[in-house]
Amino acid sequence: MRPEGHARRSSNPGGVPATDDEIREKYLERAIRELNQLARDLHDCPDCPRGQLLPVLGSGHPQADIFLIKHSAKPAEVQEGVAFYGRTGNALMKSLKRLDIDPLAVYGTLCVKCPVLDPVMAEALAVVNDLDLPARRDLHARPGELQRLTPSIEALYVPNIDEALDEESAKREFWSAFRVLGQWWADLPPY
Repeated sequence: MRPEGHARRSSNPGGVPATDDEIREKYLERAIRELNQLARDLHDCPDCPRGQLLPVLGSGHPQADIFLIKHSAKPAEVQEGVAFYGRTGNALMKSLKRLDIDPLAVYGTLCVKCPVLDPVMAEALAVVNDLDLPARRDLHARPGELQRLTPSIEALYVPNIDEALDEESAKREFWSAFRVLGQWWADLPPY
């Protein structure tokens, strides 16, 4: 057992990760650093009209298999500062459970992180299509169809979950598109 506060020694003292666990740990550390830097950048934004409110950040595992993105925050998300909080989060958790998807495999965030109640700054699909990713392909508004974003990333476009909370036809449209994720998840290799 190592003393508290001391890092585990690498099996490769030269600093280059040698085992699969060390490689995964390095990727995780990088993902956490990048998310923390994004949070600092958002907190320092001079253009944000938030007053006493904080930007609405994402939540979930930084290396999640599933990345959920929605356009903007609802009042509960602004209040708590966390994407997919409140009714939306509860509906999402029920949907994930119904599809037998581990919620820890999900990272949820917003395109518009400013805590304003009527953001007209972006549309989620346009934001994703503007990302500077290697070998990126444009995504299209085709609900329920897995689309290739990059050679290693598949994307699923679904209708707005917030609208699906109170209107039955919107709920059916969302669920019809979202349930495709269940088969995709079931087909993933077990490693």
